[in-house]
Amino acid sequence: MDAVQQSSPLPQPSAEYFSWDHRLYLISLGFAFYTAVFLLSHLLSAAFCSTYNSLLAKEKVFWNLAATRAVFGLQSIVVGVRALTEDSVITADKVRGQRDWSWFNILTATGFFAFENVALHGSNVVFRSFDLPLATHHFFALSGYLGAVVWDSLGHFLPMVTLLLEMSTPFTCISWMLLKAGWAHTRLWKANQWVMIHAFHCRMVLTYYMWWITFTHWGELSTHVALAQRLLFFTGLALLTLIINPMWTHKKTMQLLNPVDWNFGNKAVPVNGAAAQGRSGVSVKAHAS
Repeated sequence: MDAVQQSSPLPQPSAEYFSWDHRLYLISLGFAFYTAVFLLSHLLSAAFCSTYNSLLAKEKVFWNLAATRAVFGLQSIVVGVRALTEDSVITADKVRGQRDWSWFNILTATGFFAFENVALHGSNVVFRSFDLPLATHHFFALSGYLGAVVWDSLGHFLPMVTLLLEMSTPFTCISWMLLKAGWAHTRLWKANQWVMIHAFHCRMVLTYYMWWITFTHWGELSTHVALAQRLLFFTGLALLTLIINPMWTHKKTMQLLNPVDWNFGNKAVPVNGAAAQGRSGVSVKAHAS
């Protein structure tokens, strides 16, 4: 009986996830949902937050993007932790294992990364700016998850664990919003900054774990994963490991020691939002943000 159970095929995802109509529907749903989060952030912030109303137009876009990324970060944390801790098909077969819930998150994440690229490059055109590390990150994120949709025999363990790299985004959002509200010298901001820096270090450890998984499953990956998808994955993972993660971890650590808005020209941030008040003549109600 045990031998029969061990030789039985692993459970497969529902057939609807191999329908392109269903895939495009969920990708569009992800895009629409996170676009709605972006717009809702704008409406609520404009209605209730003086800090937001005192920002420049480009900073308002960044504020809403930060809030949207924070929501996606929460989704990614749940998904990534589940993939790491749950005894499922995905962990049993790290190269080919798939489930309905992993397909749902692959497709909605693809929609989110499509939204991110549209928002990033749209704002770059409007404000005549360009952030190469962020653009590179977004390119590989979208390309990698689109690849997981196109080459649909790929297992979902590594894509789900990759989503856990977004663990830092909710804390990054809180850090920047509090900084703009003039709370950069409070214990709350510093505590969040410590947690965020720790999350960036965890990201680095997670990338090392992903390298270990690929090395221990190298033969299976070479057999079952398309060359183009492997090139995308390993190039993106190498950039994260060697450049992007260390650079962002360094910047966030230096920001703890010297609170500045390095997203917008390393602006100094005085206590209690004096900078925002001086620029716009509007008092900052930090509790509303």
